[in-house]
Amino acid sequence: MGILNNIFGGKDGEKSKEEKKSYLTWIPLTSLAQLETIKEQSKTEAVFMFKHSTRCGISKMVIKQFENLFLEEHQNLKVYYLDLLNHRDISAEIGAMFQVTHQSPQLIVVQNEVSVHHASHSDITEVNLSRFI
Repeated sequence: MGILNNIFGGKDGEKSKEEKKSYLTWIPLTSLAQLETIKEQSKTEAVFMFKHSTRCGISKMVIKQFENLFLEEHQNLKVYYLDLLNHRDISAEIGAMFQVTHQSPQLIVVQNEVSVHHASHSDITEVNLSRFI
């Protein structure tokens, strides 16, 4: 029945195991003004910034693994996405404002207007999202 389930979707219309619900909603980070918004939001909740290079194979792999970390309990986390190739100025300002050295890919977590956690490359996939809820 395995092949037939794959073709016809299993019994009672159940979804394929490959169709996983995403609990991550990206917020595009496209202006320097948004950094002030992030600082303000961080006064009441953790805010994540994911710096991504669309030309980097490692970055492509890490972003997919990062997305898979999100469970239902993480669905309300604020996660900003920065396309490094199009917004180098924002990346530079993030480094200065939050005192983190630029890396790619990179995850920065801001609480109370300061960086409380940052990771790069495969270390991003080890972050415990629940500790920031």
